[in-house]
Amino acid sequence: RLLVTQGNLAATYVELGHLEKALSMERDVYSSYLKLHGDEHPKTLQAGSNYASSLVNLQHYQEAKALLRKTLPMARRVLGENDHLTLQMRWNYAEALYEDPAATLDDLREAVTTLEDTERIARRVLGGASPTLVPIVGALRGARAALRARETPPPGTS
Repeated sequence: RLLVTQGNLAATYVELGHLEKALSMERDVYSSYLKLHGDEHPKTLQAGSNYASSLVNLQHYQEAKALLRKTLPMARRVLGENDHLTLQMRWNYAEALYEDPAATLDDLREAVTTLEDTERIARRVLGGASPTLVPIVGALRGARAALRARETPPPGTS
């Protein structure tokens, strides 16, 4: 119960804009779930997703990518490709890829591909009117724009 309460408090901090406080709590909650249940338990995966989301929000892209590269395959295996949490983790991973100022062309392409797949799955599973689609579609637009900007040579160059 304590971990659930801490997780809820961290979510409240996010809503209030206290992202650093939320990040610290989410790190602790994730670490505690890892110790209690192991890395493949749904509660651990949820806590990891929350932690990764805060890392992205605070622009800690390298940490977010490292965490999601570890937890996303587990979420796919344990929860399945169609699970809401798996979709959210894919979306967070893609955001960490394309929002990172150090993103390579390959990172941007991976972000677009990941978001295209995520959108397709979300539409099929959740329906076209799902509010979950709004941020996924927005992220896809952002990733495509970042990719176009990187692929398009500046004016006056060939």
